[in-house]
Amino acid sequence: MKKKRLTLKVEKETIMRAKDFARQSGRSLSQLIENYLRYLVKDENSETISKKLTLLIGSVKVPKGIKVYEKLKVDLEKKHFLL
Repeated sequence: MKKKRLTLKVEKETIMRAKDFARQSGRSLSQLIENYLRYLVKDENSETISKKLTLLIGSVKVPKGIKVYEKLKVDLEKKHFLL
């Protein structure tokens, strides 16, 4: 999808803190803002996600090659079945 430039006016302190957060999470500020905007305009029919989980959207960058769902399954099995 083609990207378009967006200009915003935001308090300087907020911008600095957001840039720090983006840097620490391994993302760009643009990526964080785009993810948040996508969340705001999501399809009403989409699956409901808890409010706490939505705050994490875009904050974790998973390295390429990691199979998230397989890893989650193994970790949950270890936790609940003591494997």
